[in-house]
Order: sequence, then C-alpha cells, then structure tokens
Amino acid sequence: MSQIALITGTTSGIGEATAEVLAKNGYDLIINGRRKEKLDALKKKLEDAYNVKILTLPFDVRDNAAVKDAIENLPTEWREIDVLVNNAGLGLGLGPINEGIVEDWDTMIDTNVKGLLYVSHAVMPLMIARRQGRIVNLGSIAGKDIYAGGNVYCMTKHAVDAITKSMRIDLLPHNIRVTGIHPGMVDTEFLIIRFKGDSKKAAERIAGFTPLYAVDVAETILFALTRPAHVTINELTVMPTAQADANNMVRK
Repeated sequence: MSQIALITGTTSGIGEATAEVLAKNGYDLIINGRRKEKLDALKKKLEDAYNVKILTLPFDVRDNAAVKDAIENLPTEWREIDVLVNNAGLGLGLGPINEGIVEDWDTMIDTNVKGLLYVSHAVMPLMIARRQGRIVNLGSIAGKDIYAGGNVYCMTKHAVDAITKSMRIDLLPHNIRVTGIHPGMVDTEFLIIRFKGDSKKAAERIAGFTPLYAVDVAETILFALTRPAHVTINELTVMPTAQADANNMVRK
C-alpha cells in the first residue's frame, strides 16, 4: 500500500520538486498551494508520469479556518497521512530592519511560522491516532545564522528551527519522527519573490557560483524519509559546495 504525503507550497520550487521526487518513489500525494491551476497541472503531470494518486488541496496556509476545513473534510481514503512536508514559505525584501515594510513582516510571519503551525496542528491528530507519522519542516541556513538584511526572515526561520525541536520532544511519545531540513542558497522562484519580481536582482544573488537546485533539497527530504523505522534524522543542513554558511561563499 502506498504511503500518503501532504506537501504544502507545491506550486513551485522545492515543494514542486519534492512532489515529483516522492511521486517517482511511489508516494500518493496531497498537494497544496494557493494557485489552483498550477496544482491541477502538477496533478496531471505526476499521475501521467508515475501512476500515483494525487489529491489537490488549494488553500492559503495563513488562513487557519481554511486549513482546518480542508484537513477535517479530507475523504476517508486520504486521512491516513504518513508524511507531512511543511514547505510553504517565503522571504520578502533584503533591507535593514529600520527600513522594513511592516506588511512584508506580517506576510513572512504568517506564512513561515503561523502557517506551519496551523497545518501541523490540523494534521498531527491524524498521526497521533495511528501512532505513526513523519513531519519534515523546511527551515533554512537563515534559521542557523543571520546576515545583513535578513532580520525578520531570519527570525521566522529561527522560529521554524525551535518549533521543529519542540515538535520532536512533544511527539516522541506518539512515535512521530520530526526532521528539519536547512538549505543554503537555492535557485528557485523564492529569489524572484524576495525581490518582488525583479529577476535581475534575483540573478545577481546567485551570480558567480553554483547554488543548490530544488531537486537537491527534494532528494535530501527523500533520504530523511526513507531511513529505517528505528532511525530519525533530526536535522540536515544542505549547502552549495561554494557556500560555507549564511555569510561566506566563493564567487568566480
């Protein structure tokens, strides 16, 4: 019987790549995102390519009522969720905190922190009832370090790191394994969103070195998920070879 994985933020980047990697490895998927047309296109692509079952679940993780409604009304055959990948997240802006835009702060906090909590809170009871499950939270090197202009984004990813550690303790009696994945620089739509559509600035951010690609992170997630039942990967920090930490990289 195939395992069921729920992945948030699958309409682009790491979420989309994770959906493809897991589908390729036989997982049935519940794919989430705000852009229904992209979810529908991904569903068709993965079903055609890998002969797996896909359920689309379009909602905004920032909307707790929508999250609860979506999870509570899952069809019976989709309620036995084995894996939750909390991937939905974003960064906005890269300026000093004194020049920060409050609306951007709210969006990052609501998505990266509260959205992760809302989805986890809705899904965890389904796992607890079965005494099994795995949760993967997408953090960032920004949750292990700080850098100029990172301020609130770094704060949200430090929060993800703390939540992940807390989940691991609180869910231990229920046999639920919790993993944090912390990538360095990744070449995805994330960079364009961060610079609010300015593709030139996004390209400059990764100029002169080879970053990670979404599939690299997706394959790291698969590695964590496919360890034996007695093994938990607490966390993995995954970096481009040319990047040592949040502040040190070598450009050609």
